[in-house]
Amino acid sequence: MIQPFLELGRIVSTHGVRGEVRVQYWCDDAGFACGFKTLYFDAKGEKPIRVLGARPHGNVVLMKLEGVETVEQANLLRNKVLYMARKDANVPDGVDFIADLLGCDVLDADEPEKRYGTLTDITSNGANEVWEVTGNNGAKYLLPAVPLIVKRKDAANNRVFIRPIKGIFDDEV
Repeated sequence: MIQPFLELGRIVSTHGVRGEVRVQYWCDDAGFACGFKTLYFDAKGEKPIRVLGARPHGNVVLMKLEGVETVEQANLLRNKVLYMARKDANVPDGVDFIADLLGCDVLDADEPEKRYGTLTDITSNGANEVWEVTGNNGAKYLLPAVPLIVKRKDAANNRVFIRPIKGIFDDEV
Protein backbone atom coordinates (compact mmCIF):
# COMPACT_ATOMS: atom_id res chain seq x y z
CA MET A 1 0.00 0.00 0.00
CA ILE A 2 1.32 3.43 -0.93
CA GLN A 3 1.81 5.47 2.24
CA PRO A 4 2.25 9.28 2.20
CA PHE A 5 4.94 9.12 4.92
CA LEU A 6 7.81 6.63 5.02
CA GLU A 7 10.46 5.81 7.58
CA LEU A 8 13.76 7.53 6.80
CA GLY A 9 15.78 6.36 9.79
CA ARG A 10 16.25 6.30 13.54
CA ILE A 11 18.04 8.77 15.79
CA VAL A 12 20.69 6.59 17.41
CA SER A 13 22.72 9.07 19.45
CA THR A 14 23.91 12.62 19.86
CA HIS A 15 26.86 14.38 18.25
CA GLY A 16 28.76 17.13 19.99
CA VAL A 17 27.32 19.54 22.53
CA ARG A 18 25.17 21.76 20.30
CA GLY A 19 22.21 19.44 19.86
CA GLU A 20 23.08 17.53 16.70
CA VAL A 21 21.79 13.99 16.37
CA ARG A 22 23.15 10.92 14.59
CA VAL A 23 20.57 9.32 12.31
CA GLN A 24 20.93 5.75 11.11
CA TYR A 25 19.32 6.13 7.67
CA TRP A 26 17.31 3.37 6.00
CA CYS A 27 17.70 4.45 2.40
CA ASP A 28 20.24 3.72 -0.32
CA ASP A 29 22.58 6.58 0.47
CA ALA A 30 23.24 9.36 2.91
CA GLY A 31 22.77 12.04 0.26
CA PHE A 32 19.11 11.12 -0.10
CA ALA A 33 18.63 11.30 3.69
CA CYS A 34 20.24 14.75 3.74
CA GLY A 35 17.84 16.17 1.16
CA PHE A 36 14.85 17.02 3.35
CA LYS A 37 13.92 20.38 4.89
CA THR A 38 11.18 18.87 7.04
CA LEU A 39 10.90 15.45 8.65
CA TYR A 40 8.26 14.01 10.95
CA PHE A 41 8.15 12.12 14.25
CA ASP A 42 5.08 10.14 13.19
CA ALA A 43 3.77 8.15 10.24
CA LYS A 44 0.82 10.53 9.75
CA GLY A 45 2.84 13.71 9.32
CA GLU A 46 1.28 15.38 12.35
CA LYS A 47 4.56 16.07 14.22
CA PRO A 48 6.88 17.95 11.82
CA ILE A 49 10.41 19.05 12.66
CA ARG A 50 12.48 21.41 10.49
CA VAL A 51 15.90 20.17 9.47
CA LEU A 52 18.35 23.06 9.79
CA GLY A 53 21.29 21.07 8.49
CA ALA A 54 22.28 17.54 7.52
CA ARG A 55 25.53 15.95 6.40
CA PRO A 56 26.91 12.43 5.95
CA HIS A 57 29.28 11.24 8.65
CA GLY A 58 30.56 7.69 8.23
CA ASN A 59 27.59 5.34 8.26
CA VAL A 60 25.17 7.89 9.74
CA VAL A 61 23.81 11.34 8.92
CA LEU A 62 24.37 14.18 11.36
CA MET A 63 21.32 16.41 11.64
CA LYS A 64 20.63 19.70 13.31
CA LEU A 65 16.92 19.90 14.11
CA GLU A 66 15.01 23.05 14.94
CA GLY A 67 14.57 23.61 18.66
CA VAL A 68 17.24 21.11 19.67
CA GLU A 69 20.07 23.23 21.07
CA THR A 70 21.76 21.07 23.72
CA VAL A 71 23.12 17.57 24.02
CA GLU A 72 20.48 16.93 26.70
CA GLN A 73 17.65 17.88 24.33
CA ALA A 74 19.19 15.75 21.58
CA ASN A 75 19.54 12.79 23.94
CA LEU A 76 15.77 12.87 24.57
CA LEU A 77 15.28 12.08 20.87
CA ARG A 78 17.36 8.89 20.98
CA ASN A 79 15.56 5.91 19.34
CA LYS A 80 12.90 8.14 17.73
CA VAL A 81 12.07 7.23 14.13
CA LEU A 82 12.10 10.03 11.56
CA TYR A 83 9.63 9.92 8.68
CA MET A 84 9.80 11.67 5.32
CA ALA A 85 6.91 12.89 3.21
CA ARG A 86 6.75 10.97 -0.05
CA LYS A 87 5.85 14.21 -1.88
CA ASP A 88 9.18 15.72 -0.76
CA ALA A 89 11.26 12.86 -2.17
CA ASN A 90 12.81 13.41 -5.56
CA VAL A 91 12.66 9.85 -6.88
CA PRO A 92 13.06 8.98 -10.58
CA ASP A 93 10.30 7.12 -12.40
CA GLY A 94 10.60 3.37 -12.08
CA VAL A 95 12.21 3.51 -8.64
CA ASP A 96 10.12 2.03 -5.85
CA PHE A 97 10.37 2.32 -2.09
CA ILE A 98 10.82 -1.02 -0.34
CA ALA A 99 7.94 -0.14 1.98
CA ASP A 100 5.63 0.04 -1.03
CA LEU A 101 6.59 -3.40 -2.29
CA LEU A 102 6.45 -5.30 1.00
CA GLY A 103 3.14 -7.09 1.31
CA CYS A 104 2.51 -7.19 -2.44
CA ASP A 105 1.07 -10.32 -4.00
CA VAL A 106 3.66 -12.10 -6.13
CA LEU A 107 1.95 -13.21 -9.34
CA ASP A 108 3.05 -15.02 -12.49
CA ALA A 109 3.74 -12.59 -15.33
CA ASP A 110 2.31 -14.99 -17.93
CA GLU A 111 -0.56 -16.39 -15.85
CA PRO A 112 -1.67 -13.55 -13.50
CA GLU A 113 -4.18 -15.81 -11.76
CA LYS A 114 -1.23 -17.90 -10.50
CA ARG A 115 -0.13 -16.52 -7.12
CA TYR A 116 3.23 -17.56 -5.66
CA GLY A 117 2.81 -15.79 -2.33
CA THR A 118 3.53 -12.47 -0.64
CA LEU A 119 6.67 -10.34 -0.81
CA THR A 120 7.79 -10.32 2.83
CA ASP A 121 11.38 -9.00 2.82
CA ILE A 122 13.90 -7.32 0.55
CA THR A 123 17.63 -7.50 1.14
CA SER A 124 20.68 -6.79 -0.97
CA ASN A 125 23.62 -9.06 -1.67
CA GLY A 126 25.70 -6.29 -3.20
CA ALA A 127 24.98 -7.28 -6.79
CA ASN A 128 21.20 -7.04 -6.67
CA GLU A 129 18.18 -7.10 -4.40
CA VAL A 130 16.96 -10.44 -3.13
CA TRP A 131 13.24 -10.84 -2.53
CA GLU A 132 11.87 -13.13 0.14
CA VAL A 133 8.50 -14.51 -0.88
CA THR A 134 6.35 -16.29 1.67
CA GLY A 135 4.54 -18.88 -0.37
CA ASN A 136 0.93 -19.91 -0.24
CA ASN A 137 2.09 -22.90 1.83
CA GLY A 138 3.98 -20.71 4.34
CA ALA A 139 7.42 -21.67 3.01
CA LYS A 140 10.04 -18.96 2.38
CA TYR A 141 11.57 -18.59 -1.07
CA LEU A 142 14.40 -16.32 -2.18
CA LEU A 143 14.61 -14.92 -5.67
CA PRO A 144 16.95 -12.42 -7.25
CA ALA A 145 15.12 -9.22 -8.16
CA VAL A 146 16.65 -8.90 -11.62
CA PRO A 147 14.92 -7.96 -14.89
CA LEU A 148 15.05 -11.57 -16.09
CA ILE A 149 12.71 -12.52 -13.21
CA VAL A 150 10.86 -9.37 -12.10
CA LYS A 151 8.76 -8.29 -15.05
CA ARG A 152 6.51 -5.61 -13.59
CA LYS A 153 5.93 -3.87 -10.27
CA ASP A 154 2.49 -2.45 -9.51
CA ALA A 155 2.74 -1.29 -5.90
CA ALA A 156 -0.32 0.95 -6.30
CA ASN A 157 -2.40 -2.22 -6.76
CA ASN A 158 -0.36 -4.29 -4.27
CA ARG A 159 1.14 -6.72 -6.76
CA VAL A 160 4.32 -7.65 -8.58
CA PHE A 161 4.66 -9.89 -11.59
CA ILE A 162 7.52 -12.34 -11.98
CA ARG A 163 8.72 -15.02 -14.35
CA PRO A 164 10.58 -17.34 -11.96
CA ILE A 165 13.46 -19.51 -13.05
CA LYS A 166 13.07 -23.25 -12.76
CA GLY A 167 13.60 -24.58 -9.25
CA ILE A 168 12.57 -21.60 -7.14
CA PHE A 169 8.94 -22.60 -6.51
CA ASP A 170 9.05 -26.25 -7.57
CA ASP A 171 7.53 -27.49 -4.30
CA GLU A 172 4.80 -24.81 -4.37
CA VAL A 173 1.52 -26.18 -5.74
